[in-house]
Amino acid sequence: MDKTDEPQRLEHALKQLAFLIRRHAPEGGIHRTAIPSLTLMHATRLSEPLESIYKPSICVVAQGAKVAALADESYRYDPSTYLVTSVELPMMGRIVEASPEIPYLSLKLGFDIDVILEIMEKANRPAPAPAEAARGIAVNQTSPALLEALVRLVQLLDAPEDIPVLAPLAIREVLYRMLQGEQAALLCQFAISGSHGYNIAQAIRLINRQYDHPLAVEQLAKTVNMSVSAFHKHFKRVTAMSPLQYQKTVRLQEARRLMLTESLQASDAAFRVGYESASQFSREYARMYGKPPARDVQELHGLVASGNRIVH
Repeated sequence: MDKTDEPQRLEHALKQLAFLIRRHAPEGGIHRTAIPSLTLMHATRLSEPLESIYKPSICVVAQGAKVAALADESYRYDPSTYLVTSVELPMMGRIVEASPEIPYLSLKLGFDIDVILEIMEKANRPAPAPAEAARGIAVNQTSPALLEALVRLVQLLDAPEDIPVLAPLAIREVLYRMLQGEQAALLCQFAISGSHGYNIAQAIRLINRQYDHPLAVEQLAKTVNMSVSAFHKHFKRVTAMSPLQYQKTVRLQEARRLMLTESLQASDAAFRVGYESASQFSREYARMYGKPPARDVQELHGLVASGNRIVH
C-alpha cells in the first residue's frame, strides 16, 4: 500500500472518530455504549488525577491529550499515539489538554487477551515469546489502519441491530491492526500459557479478586508455578511495583472510591479493603495522596461541587 497518503488518511480518520465520539457522547463524562467493551469520554476542561484499575484495553485519543501514571512512571498519549494495557494495572489518569472549543475526546476498548493468540494463529504468524516479562503497558504510534478500524467499530453505534453480529468482528480487526504494529510481543507475552507474563497476569487477577485478604507472596508464587525470587522479579517488570505495593495501591484506590462514592468514614473504608489498623491506613493513604483521608476526600468533593469534573 502506498504510504505517501498515510498522513491524509490519519487526519481523516481522526476527524471521523472525533465526530462520532462527540455525537455519541455529547456531554462531558464517561459514556458507556451498546458495545459492552467500548466506552467514550468527552471533557471540556483539564481534570484532577483520578485512579482506577486499567484492564486489558486500548485507549485512543481523537482530540486533546491525557497522562496515565503507573507507580513513578508517566505515559502521555494524544491523537498521534495510543495506550495499551495488557494486564490489570492500578493507574492514575489526568486529562492535560482540553477546552470548550477543542474538547478532549477519546475511547477505551477492552479486550480478551486470549483472543490475541487466535488472531495470530489465523494470520499464520508465530507468536513471539520473550524470555523475560515486560511492562504491561505501552504507548505506540497510531496508524491509519488502526484508526479506520476503530471508526468502523464506533459507526456500529448508529446501527444497534448490527452490533451483536458485527461488533465482535470489528473488535478483532482492531486487535489485528494492533498486532501489525509494535504491540505484538507485548500482547502475546500475556497470552502464552506458561510464559512469565502469563503467570504474572494470573497472579494479578488473583490479587484483584482478593485484595482485602492478607497477601501470602510465597503461596501466590507457588500457585502460578514460579519461585519466589522469579515471581518478585517478573512481577515488578510487569507492574513497576512489588506484589505488596501492588496490593496496597489497589486497596488505597478502592478505599478512596468508597469514601467518595459511598460516603464511608476513613476507618470503615480501611477495614472494608482489608486494613486491620486505621492508623496504618491513614499513614499509607497520606503517603500516597499527600494528605490525610478526610481532608483529601473533602477537597475532592469541593472540586466536584465547584464544577471541576473529575474523570478518568
